[in-house]
Amino acid sequence: MRVLGIDPGIARTGWGIIEENNGKFSALDYDCLETSPNLETPKRLFEIYDKVIKLINKYKVDALSVEELFFNTNAKTAFVVGQARGVVLLAGAQKKLSIGIYTPLQVKIAVSGYGRAEKVQIGKMVKTILNLKEIPRPDDTADALAVGLTHLFSRKIGKYDRKS
Repeated sequence: MRVLGIDPGIARTGWGIIEENNGKFSALDYDCLETSPNLETPKRLFEIYDKVIKLINKYKVDALSVEELFFNTNAKTAFVVGQARGVVLLAGAQKKLSIGIYTPLQVKIAVSGYGRAEKVQIGKMVKTILNLKEIPRPDDTADALAVGLTHLFSRKIGKYDRKS
């Protein structure tokens, strides 16, 4: 199974393609899309949407895994990040993918076994599980891979699959 993991954001959207074969996980590709703050929000959203569609098509993914938003301070930021998350979900729905949505707590527990794990711990676990040479940077990329792994782990115990 191939999963596209996404850590959504308007400035930076981390993404990672993970494949699972017979219980072994491998990262096929990963990176972070950065949009220019000089662009209007609709153009930034289109860049995110377009990239997600291209990734789905290029890697022929079976599922989309997206991190749920968690904000406790700036409502304006939360709204625009929510819009970025929305275009990611739209892309997955248009491609009729299974979609898993996971809270940061669920991701931390799935990848590290500890709900209060720090970003550095998540990065180290992603590196170890996927047998990477180094921790993916920036953190948004490592987080996207962690979200993808969470989906694959959840699939094994039957706790996912929101069909679009």
